[in-house]
Amino acid sequence: MSDFEKAGQPILDWKNLQRLNHFVRPYNGWFYLLTFLTISIALLGPVRPYLVQYTIDVYVFEGNYGGLVWLTVLMVVMLGVQSVFQYYHTLLSGWLGQTIIKDIRVAVFQHILQLRLKFYDNTPIGRLVTRTVSDIETLSNVFTEGIAAMIADLLQIIFILALMFYIDWKLTLISLSMLPFLFFSTYVFKEKIKKAFDEVRAAVSNLNSFVQEHITGMSVVQIFNSEETELQKFNEINREHRRSNLKSVLYYSVYFPVAEVISAAGTGLLVWYGARGVLDEDVTLGVLIAFIMYISLFFRPIRMIADRFNTLQMGIVSIDRIIKILDNHDVTANEGKLAPAILRGDIAFKGVSFAYKEDKYVLKNIDFKAQAGETIALVGATGAGKSSIINLLNRFYDVNEGEILLDGVCVKEYELGYLRNQIGVVLQDVFLFSGTITENITLGNSAIGYDQVVSAAEKLGARKFIEKLPGGFDYNVMERGATLSVGQRQLISFVRAMVYDPKILVLDEATSSVDSETEELIQAAIEKMMEGRTAIVIAHRLSTIKHADKILVLDKGEIKEEGKHDELLLKNGLYARLHKMQYKELV
Repeated sequence: MSDFEKAGQPILDWKNLQRLNHFVRPYNGWFYLLTFLTISIALLGPVRPYLVQYTIDVYVFEGNYGGLVWLTVLMVVMLGVQSVFQYYHTLLSGWLGQTIIKDIRVAVFQHILQLRLKFYDNTPIGRLVTRTVSDIETLSNVFTEGIAAMIADLLQIIFILALMFYIDWKLTLISLSMLPFLFFSTYVFKEKIKKAFDEVRAAVSNLNSFVQEHITGMSVVQIFNSEETELQKFNEINREHRRSNLKSVLYYSVYFPVAEVISAAGTGLLVWYGARGVLDEDVTLGVLIAFIMYISLFFRPIRMIADRFNTLQMGIVSIDRIIKILDNHDVTANEGKLAPAILRGDIAFKGVSFAYKEDKYVLKNIDFKAQAGETIALVGATGAGKSSIINLLNRFYDVNEGEILLDGVCVKEYELGYLRNQIGVVLQDVFLFSGTITENITLGNSAIGYDQVVSAAEKLGARKFIEKLPGGFDYNVMERGATLSVGQRQLISFVRAMVYDPKILVLDEATSSVDSETEELIQAAIEKMMEGRTAIVIAHRLSTIKHADKILVLDKGEIKEEGKHDELLLKNGLYARLHKMQYKELV
């Protein structure tokens, strides 16, 4: 079942087509020129058979050589003009289509950048890749092979019919006698191919999702020796993709020969009836030859319209999917305007409750304060809500209840870009993009100079290992930093956070995946980063947070205990039990 049938929408949703007008409007002048070329081509084509008829009936039979030469020159000139118009029509429709597609792709990606993380929690990455690449690319065909070409075909059919009825209505009716059969076969083909194309689009989306997911998780596939199992799954998806495409090929292979036979039958009837008219002198030879040319011109666009219509339908399906993304208004609101020159870094959570899914709260009535320059540690079992606190502070999500204050002002009052620039986040799973170390540190921010990068790396103890790499700071780390160790990637992420000089530092289990030697190096870097900054540290290793100003112990979304390390050990509560468990592991 297609997306439209699921949604109860018409097969051809003109409302979605009209949504494209927003992207077409900046190029209205070029669009009007394209319309002029389309109409001109549609007019010039049917005129040639009429000139042929006139030449034969008037000049050839009367032996008027001068008139014959003149009309021949006229037809050559018209053919030349039509060729030039066709060239610019094809060029302009292609340019206009690709330019609008570029704008749509930018708009979609820009919108995706603004969507909340909740959207990515529920949307497969492969599906998004399909939307922003394959679906948008399909839209280009709507402009280059869809709307403009359909308009040209329809106009040409109208002009041909007008001329045919003007010249001889009887021959016209004979010529069109096979038309109902062509319309019926075209309708059947259109319905079949529409379903096939829907299946193809779904198969492409599934294929993209599977490939993206398994390439990203290739290490897991190989660790558990499941290559053969995953290959079988891929073969099944690939077979479905092949089956969907072959179904569309089958419909094309049946339709076009049938349409050709119907067209040939119409031509045969025309010749049979027209030849009798010529013999009876009811029809001139020029009219018969012109009608043979007309019927060829007439049936060609009708055969193509079915294909054009399905190209348009594929575009409509893509438009619907793209608009669903653009109409997703679950974006992080950036209504705040506050961007003070100086930020102290005081943090306060007041009665904060939060749920990723409705009524399933992961944080319940969270209250705590962190004074500027203090270090707050968050500990607790997996799923206790530690990372959720960080997500709310950065406004990746917004609270359901309560409020979060920064220097006594609700975080929603701050300009979003300013807020996130003031919070340096170092995650356990460091993501590096394919590119140089410098590019991964600055993330394309031209305001951060090379000297700042080197200075930050020097301060955090990362410069030494970076300069040993081939090319130093210009070393290409490859996708996800695959050529670097975990510790090296972690140090680079520290430098990345440091160059923005944030007032608040967030360390999300930043040393949980490294060895003890690397941890000492990272710990030294952390201590330097914390100087003069408010820090929130999430850590499984309790030994790393002994000197924190305050430790919050979370369990099932609630703060169960808070205090300094020694104070919590004396309480002999949850923190003490966690500490004993880790001590046993070390022993």
